Amino acid sequence: VGPRADTGPGRPRPPHGNLRARLTSFVGRESDLDTLGADLRRSRLVTLSGPGGSGKTRLAERSAADALRPVHGDRTPDARRTGPHPDDPYPDGAWLVELAPLDQPDAVPGAVLSALGRRETTLFAGTLEGTRAAAGHDAQPADATARLLEHCAHRRLLLVLDNCEHVIGAAATLAETLLAHCPGLTVLATSREPLGVPGETVRPVEPLPPAPAHRLFAERGADVRPEFTPDASAQDRAAVEEICRRLDGLPLAIELAAARLRSLTPRQIADRLDDRFRLLTSGSRTVLPRQQTLRAVVDWSWDLLDARERTVLRRISVFSGGCTLSAAEYVCSDGGPGGETDGRGRERDGDGDVYVPEGAVLDVLAALVDKSILIADRPSSVAHTGVRYRMLETIHEYADERAAEHPAERARAAARHTRQILRFVTAAEPRLRSGEQLTWLPRVEADLDNIRAVLHRATRPGGDARTATVLARAMGWFWWLRNYRDEGAAWADRVLALPPAECAAGDEPPEFVHREFQLLRYFLVHEQYTREQRLDEEFHRVARELLETFRRPTPQSVRFPGLLWSFSAYLEGGAQAVLPLMDVSAANCRAMGGPWELAVVLLFRAHLRVDTPGGFDLAAADLTEIDALSASTGDRWLLGQVCGLRAEIETGRGRYERARAEFETALRYARELGAFMETPFLLARIAETWYRQGDSDRAEKLTLRAEEEGERLGVADARTYASMVRTVLALERGDAGQARELWERTSRFACEGSPPDVLAVAIGSLGARITAVEGRPEQAVREVLHALRRAEGGAAPERLVAHVLLDAAVVTVRAGHPA
Repeated sequence: VGPRADTGPGRPRPPHGNLRARLTSFVGRESDLDTLGADLRRSRLVTLSGPGGSGKTRLAERSAADALRPVHGDRTPDARRTGPHPDDPYPDGAWLVELAPLDQPDAVPGAVLSALGRRETTLFAGTLEGTRAAAGHDAQPADATARLLEHCAHRRLLLVLDNCEHVIGAAATLAETLLAHCPGLTVLATSREPLGVPGETVRPVEPLPPAPAHRLFAERGADVRPEFTPDASAQDRAAVEEICRRLDGLPLAIELAAARLRSLTPRQIADRLDDRFRLLTSGSRTVLPRQQTLRAVVDWSWDLLDARERTVLRRISVFSGGCTLSAAEYVCSDGGPGGETDGRGRERDGDGDVYVPEGAVLDVLAALVDKSILIADRPSSVAHTGVRYRMLETIHEYADERAAEHPAERARAAARHTRQILRFVTAAEPRLRSGEQLTWLPRVEADLDNIRAVLHRATRPGGDARTATVLARAMGWFWWLRNYRDEGAAWADRVLALPPAECAAGDEPPEFVHREFQLLRYFLVHEQYTREQRLDEEFHRVARELLETFRRPTPQSVRFPGLLWSFSAYLEGGAQAVLPLMDVSAANCRAMGGPWELAVVLLFRAHLRVDTPGGFDLAAADLTEIDALSASTGDRWLLGQVCGLRAEIETGRGRYERARAEFETALRYARELGAFMETPFLLARIAETWYRQGDSDRAEKLTLRAEEEGERLGVADARTYASMVRTVLALERGDAGQARELWERTSRFACEGSPPDVLAVAIGSLGARITAVEGRPEQAVREVLHALRRAEGGAAPERLVAHVLLDAAVVTVRAGHPA
């Protein structure tokens, strides 16, 4: 083999590649550049894969430009040189081959020849290679490949094959051939799916994270409207965040949206994203047509799918928020259990009749993942749910439009989706109250969007009332436990608006269904009812009807939420009215219920007993049975509640160290479960035990944590309670000024939420004590009497009434009156 044609003495130096100088800035991806640089040093074939518009081409070009610099050199954006550096890993340059314009796979070798500038070699090369015609695209594939092999065999260069997806087979074959015979060659490819060549390193190009996505929008927005800055107002900042999030962080979509700033505000752009394919049409005139609009970008991906892939994509678009493999196999396949087909299980697609057996769905999903249409999310270490498949929002909207073109297929997919979700949720419901709950809670959480979609279909006009009833009933405990209480109450309202006769199953009395959802709604949001609502006669009428409906032993009265029927009496007479009814409820559960239901009733009864005279002994008497029942279920919520009950008893008996240990165990259970409504309260109760043992500093730190956690998790009443404990600490330190400041803050927190009467009474009573310490005894008397009247009129626990009476005694003594 003779010397290389371009290294002889006196010969002109050929260009050091054909990378383009970009006119716009490179935003984000710094860590991707570092990772990709390491990939190129380790592997001779690296493929950037990702959906259309994710920035694969730009990242590849920038990485190639960086690769031309010395390994330890500076990184200067879009720098180019006309000659090699002695430390260059690719002294023969980096060459970009644009495959997007090709419409025939056979044209790939010729396109590479043209990109390498082989027309120019005839002007100065005297070798066999240089004397051949270098027409590039006009060359036959075999001849072009041979010439490429001869040209690259003794060179060290980086070949960037851009947009391989529509000629994937030809690109893969050529890359494998060149790499096998040209040891100095490295290939960097961009494609919506991997090339599938042995030794290939596939590097997915993920959407931009929020910060660089916002920066990209800001920079491209300033290009069309120089005065634009997204931080000019809170409204603009929020709109830009929404735009970037809803466009999935896709750079091309964000750039198209930013171009709309010529005529729209960020808020107007965000508000029109439901029609994104009509909105985002203002791309550069100099780019390929398929990159000028968002629809064209996705059309390009759609056109590369075969008929079966299109069918599965249309069907899987019925899911919201992704799905598991088993769910996709059930919903996306033809026939099988519960399937409705036209007798052949086929759907006309325009490409012929398409049949999708259940066993084929996995391979189709894998192909859609490879083609960057679906995203395969790996499971967490806790959920053990397997891979979940989802789409970017833009792809989902497009697939949904395509599905609408096939109404019969869409209706079948929706029906199967409903059955699949019903089957899943009804299987999950008992497990959420068992030792399996740590596995099933995240599974249900992952499918919340699908559950919402089914509930929306079932509760709208012409929907399926029975489906709505079964699904909402099965979700009730989850909504309460994981603090989706407002959402659960809203769904309960929608079920209550449906005709009761359509909600009932078989011989189930319709009035039971209606009352069951009234009770569920009350249970979910009872802490939010205002004092005025609690005094409303209609509210009391419903409570009386609930008592009348559920006090008889029936299947509905010994399952959740019906087993909580006795709490309806709280509105009428407080704990003293509820306790005898809980005895009835416990008897019903012993006769017809299960261990979990009985444990819940006994537990709530014991909690109520704690607040009554002599209640500690009565509550403690129930603990042995509750312990055994809780252990038999394995439900961590129940186990934590038992710890909390034991802690209350120990606190009441002055054994604060034991109480603290129980509260800490309850806190651990609550955090394991994600029962976030309870964790700030438990932190505050732990703080209280330290305070009662004289460690105010530690108590102060814990109440601050409880307050912060309550605010972070949106648990307003917990924040209020923690702030009240801090107020008590300040008062006990003798710092009346800080106590007053904290009390006013506590009162503001209470006004922002809807604390139960017991908390409002305690805050009022505490305020009276502060007023007395400040030297205003007459005002303090008025305040404490107001708290006392509210306690007695609001069915407050007797222990709280006793506490307020004690405060009243202290205040009246300070006022100079006999206690």
